[in-house]
Parts: sequence; C-alpha cells; structure tokens
Amino acid sequence: MSFIDVRQFINSLEKENEATQIEKEVSWNLEVGAMLRYSIEAKLPAPFFKKITDYPSGYTIFGNMLSNYRRISVAMGVDPDTPPKELMEEYTKREKHPIKPVRVDKGPCKENIDSGEKVDLFKFPSPLIHEGDGGRYIGTWNIVITQDMDSDWVNWGMYRVMVLDKNKVTIHAGSYTHFGSMLSGCRERGQAMKAAIVIGAEPVSTMCAAAPIPYGISEPDIAGAIRGDPIELVKGETSDLLVPAAAEIVIEGEIRPGETSMEGPFGEYTGYIVSPKAPAPVFHVDAVTYRDNPILCVSCAGVPVYDEHAMGPIIQGAEYLEALRKRGLPVVSVNLLPECSNLLLVVSTKTPYAMIAEEIAHVVWGTRGGRYVPYLVIVNEDVDPFNTTQVLHALASKCHPYRGIVKQEKAVGIPLFPWASRYERDHEIGARAYFDCTWPVEWDKSDVPRRVSFNDLYSSQLQKRTVEIWEEHGY
Repeated sequence: MSFIDVRQFINSLEKENEATQIEKEVSWNLEVGAMLRYSIEAKLPAPFFKKITDYPSGYTIFGNMLSNYRRISVAMGVDPDTPPKELMEEYTKREKHPIKPVRVDKGPCKENIDSGEKVDLFKFPSPLIHEGDGGRYIGTWNIVITQDMDSDWVNWGMYRVMVLDKNKVTIHAGSYTHFGSMLSGCRERGQAMKAAIVIGAEPVSTMCAAAPIPYGISEPDIAGAIRGDPIELVKGETSDLLVPAAAEIVIEGEIRPGETSMEGPFGEYTGYIVSPKAPAPVFHVDAVTYRDNPILCVSCAGVPVYDEHAMGPIIQGAEYLEALRKRGLPVVSVNLLPECSNLLLVVSTKTPYAMIAEEIAHVVWGTRGGRYVPYLVIVNEDVDPFNTTQVLHALASKCHPYRGIVKQEKAVGIPLFPWASRYERDHEIGARAYFDCTWPVEWDKSDVPRRVSFNDLYSSQLQKRTVEIWEEHGY
C-alpha cells in the first residue's frame, strides 16, 4: 500500500513495533538528538516525541523514519521482513516505470499559512541535534525543491538546513549536486532562485529526494513509481513550484545571488563532525505553510546505521547494479555496506575473463554516485554481498595484499570524507581503491582452494537431513 502522509505511515510503523510515542517531555536542546542516537545504536523503535520543552501541545518531532530495512519495507508496501537484496531488486524494477504526479487545488499542508511578518521559524521545535553542531537544524529529513532555469525540469534533493533567525536559513549543498549546479546558473545571471523546503512528506517522496536520480529526471515521477500511485502536488503560495500536498511543513522563499552566511559544523553520515564552519547560501523565507499539529520530521546522522545508511543499499545500490547490468557485466548482486557508512560497495560477480574487477570499478566510479564510494570489494559469485561474514572472509583470504589492492591516488571526492586533508576537502579531491577478492581466472581449477563451509562440503541430501534434525530440536 502507498501512504497518503507521514501520519498514516507512523501508525503503520507503530503496529509493526517500529515506532513508539515518547510522552515524557524532552528538550530540543540536545536531548532529542541523544534520544534519537540511542534509539539507532540500541536498535529501538523510531521515537515520536509528543512533548517538546518550550513548545505548545501539538508541536511534535518524529525521527529515524527509515533507519532500518523493516521501515523501508513498510514504506514500499512490501512484507516488513523482506531481505535488503529483494528490496533493492524491487526498487530497481519499479523505478523503470515512472508515474507522473497529479496537481490538486488544495491539501493539508495549507491548513495554516504564515507569510511576511508572520513568518517565524522558531515556531517549530528545530533541534540542536549533536553537541558541536553550529546551530539548530530544521532540515535533516527534508526535500529541497528547485526548478531549472532553462527547462521545466524540477529537482528534489535532500540537504541540511540550519536556522539563522526567524525568517532565514542556510542550505548546505556541494557544487557537485543538482542544487549546486542550478544555484551556480542563477549566480551567473544575477538572478534569485526560488525554492521550497518540504518537511514531513510521505516516506517514499523523501527517500527519492535522497536517491542519485539522473539529471533531467524529476524525483516525484520516480516516487510515484516506487509507491505505485502518483504523488499529489499543490502550488506554493509565493511561486509556481509544486509541493507535496500532504506535507507537514513547507517553507517557501528564495536564494539571492552571492549572499552567504556561516553554516555548520554538523555531525554527518560518515560518523564524524568533519566540515568546518563555512559560508553557505542564505535562503530568505517568504511564507510557511503547515498542517494543524505539525510533525517536524528529523534524522540523526552519525555512526551506522541510521536512515541514510539503511537507504543506501536500496536507492544507491540500485544505481550501481543497473549501471553494471547495462554494461553487460555478469554481476550477481551489489551491497553498499551500511556498517561502513555507505563508503564501501561490495560487488558479487562471475569471472569469465581476467581483469573484470578493473572493469567493474570503472563502471561504478563512472556513475553519478560514484564519487561517494571510495572503496570497492569485488568478490566471486559464491559470496553473498549481504553476508558481512562472507565478505570479510573473502577480503582477508582471497585478496592478495599487494596485487589484489589497486589504488587511485587522486579522484573526485566530497568534502565530508573524514580521511581527506584540509586541502583535499576544500578542492573536493578524493582517492579510491578496489580490493580484488576473486580467484584469478588463469589458475588451474586444482589450484583454487576449496572453501570449508556447510554449503560447499556436504551433499544437498545431508544438508537437508541436518536442517531437519535441528528443526526437530526447536531450532
């Protein structure tokens, strides 16, 4: 089933014991962040905070919406216990059939409209999430909507948004993002760029905003495909941008050419506070529309596994898998390891010829999302990339310490790599390496060591008998 809004989704999560209401009052000042982070690391349900210090009843916070595969499964309308490999394949299958959004005349996001002097972003309980953050972030689980100046292409992206004052925020996005390229075009022309920041859209819409969807393809079309139903959009109050009609909060305004303010630091998906306080574009808020009793949806970035890490194998993994298949490579599956902060991709493949690992690396690093993945581990088809034990065993036992590790000293990167130097971060320079954990094709079959495992050493008949005995004993 597809969800009309985040409220319906929260109800479904509660039924699956994947969300819980926190009735005790908590403070927006670090306490919400600490509760969110603990729930991630202790694998607890997603918390729905009902009482926030300094805020009236009805102003709530919901976090960690898609921080595990069960919640993503519920969002996609499949069995909550669907394995991540099947989730990725299902996402890949659905995204090939875009469904255009439908425009409606009104929606719940218009229940309250504040414009001009009435705008006050402090009306919403934006949390100070991590100790060391540069400010309160109203946008950590959001959609930033912008339109290309030279076409009708509309882009949805997810970028962090820090509150400056009652009617201004900063938006942090790299020059390599679609948002960054659109903003550069506006600067060159000396024109302001209209934008809308959407908080609390139904879950698939926000998930697609974080996906590496190619230039020129609009995320709402893909969100419709993943949902199986079109997204309902309504016109904004101050521009022609269309926004999700059932969103909790919509912030409308513009970015003026060349205007910046200091932003950050912020605890990021790599598990570290890396980016320093630095200039970021200023977004002037013209209007805020919001539902009665608005829910501020947030994400608590940090060490694995939180929302972005859990989504990575599904939405980013699908991009890499499709690119490899289109190239005709005999890839079985891929997994962007969430435990590695999505910085390491495992590729399971057949090896019909030598140097296939090199070819795989070139294809992956040539994708739009390739700059985010500095490490590749390429394994034989008998290694399940979603089985971390098998992957680590292959890495340690099949990758030659010298010839099996291939390094690229300089490559495009992102400023958030914790291992990058200050110079590399400032200039978006990275490095890459792939680990070839496949048996060399030139080896004689007798030279390939035999793996000592249940599936490899025992007949299917004996395997079946063994499982039956264990089942008879209650296991």
